[in-house]
Amino acid sequence: MLISCFALAACTGAAAPPPSASPTEAADTADVALPPTTGGFDYQLGGAYAADVAVVVRDASAEPLPGAYSICYVNGFQTQPDQAGFWLERPELLLTDSGGAPVADPDWPDEYVLDPSTAAQREGILDILEPVIAGCAEAGFDAVEIDNLDTWTRFDAIDEGGARSLAARYVEIAHASGLAIAQKNAAEIAGTAHTELGFDLAVTEECGRYDECSAYTGVYGEHVLQIEYPESLAEGGLSFADVCADPERAPLTILRDVELVASGEDGYLYESC
Repeated sequence: MLISCFALAACTGAAAPPPSASPTEAADTADVALPPTTGGFDYQLGGAYAADVAVVVRDASAEPLPGAYSICYVNGFQTQPDQAGFWLERPELLLTDSGGAPVADPDWPDEYVLDPSTAAQREGILDILEPVIAGCAEAGFDAVEIDNLDTWTRFDAIDEGGARSLAARYVEIAHASGLAIAQKNAAEIAGTAHTELGFDLAVTEECGRYDECSAYTGVYGEHVLQIEYPESLAEGGLSFADVCADPERAPLTILRDVELVASGEDGYLYESC
């Protein structure tokens, strides 16, 4: 998914000192609003367009949807395809293999994996991404979605403690900016993501396909936004009607085309239940 980092003009600024509260204290005391659980939801990372919904997720380079609870997408643990050159100039912040080459996500080969294992690496990453999160608030978004929280579960060389520390810092920065913050995927750590790291809600892809929606709703209640994709459902022998009939699904559940193209473009698909 694409993020312009506000043309990177703000991405080289120094990170502000984090609040003194612990992540859990920040979650308890943050003056943030959670999304409505009725009124429709849309996931518009491939391009923003008008929609009659109560909740929408858009890329940080887009504007919020007027009248809707708008969530700002930020890839907090991997790079974005259009920013590869920028990050390659900062190789110390990237996960590298035994030969020193940057590691790409095998499922998204044009995305490099960030390495938050050390304090210095975390501060370097935050120097770049903290202004993006703050910019989401300045643009009028209500919340931020941090993608690829689970990289430490997929790449053994990433230190789990370092990844969790970076996630907690994202929570602090979001709350300090007046934004709620969404856990993205990583069902296996949903409990601690909320209680220890301080995430306020969840955005989950394919939890219906993999029968793991209760991992999110059991923690965040109704404040879960669910996206399914037709190809994945077909592989699992499921229809979207099956997903909608699942009592464990999120209140706001949608079916989108996997490329998340804008309405009116070839391949666009949107259904809800």
